[in-house]
Amino acid sequence: MSETANIELADSHCHIDFPDYPDRREGIVSKARDFGVRYLLNISVCLEDFAQVRAVAESDPEIFATAGVHPNYADVEEPTVDRLVALSDHSKVVGIGETGLDFYRHQVAPETQKVRFRTHIEAARQLGRPLIVHSRAAREDTVALVREAGEQGVTGVMHCFAEDWETARAAMDAGFYISFSGIVTFKNAPELREVARQVPADRLLVETDSPYLAPEPYRGKTNQPAFVRYTAERVAEERGDALGDLAETTTTNFLRLFGLQPA
Repeated sequence: MSETANIELADSHCHIDFPDYPDRREGIVSKARDFGVRYLLNISVCLEDFAQVRAVAESDPEIFATAGVHPNYADVEEPTVDRLVALSDHSKVVGIGETGLDFYRHQVAPETQKVRFRTHIEAARQLGRPLIVHSRAAREDTVALVREAGEQGVTGVMHCFAEDWETARAAMDAGFYISFSGIVTFKNAPELREVARQVPADRLLVETDSPYLAPEPYRGKTNQPAFVRYTAERVAEERGDALGDLAETTTTNFLRLFGLQPA
């Protein structure tokens, strides 16, 4: 890859504790660094697996973790504010989530998801930590709850953003950042690329959501943090930016949002 030595990217959302990477996590991280990806945020999806999420973060000074329960995970420990606050009492746990709303498959009832979302909002408020928000087929309800969060002084990120400009603007008005995944590289996503062109530089993040949603030219393959570079390249191209400038912008935003200092 060209320019690798000159860039430092942050993958603001990945799941490298998932079993998609058996016995090769060290190689996945090494490849990310070879591609210029310095920081990784490993995201919690259920409390049963939180110890592994935290352990991955503890294994590397530039990997961090969150504490939370995915909105559409059923038959898992239901989070409470006190439990999320207690799990977050660790220097490597820098955010709350992922939380949000996912009405696509309805594995968890919508009203239960809303209660779960508000639990995460309150934990984030008490901790002063950012919220990682997932939204699928639930745009209006998600925006309403993001606004509630903003009114309580909670900021965060709309992860794997795939909505329209009005949704992005509403989230940013509430104090949230917008993170683009490999979807922005897909041929059938011209509207999303238009959103990527419009988001102000100081609200922009990039991510993989690995092992899901590998960008072109790896669409359909197992995603990994190294591939956030392809997403960054496409976003930079759409915005008329040099890759190095886009990397510096998004990494600065990542560090600022999660209250981190460059290592």
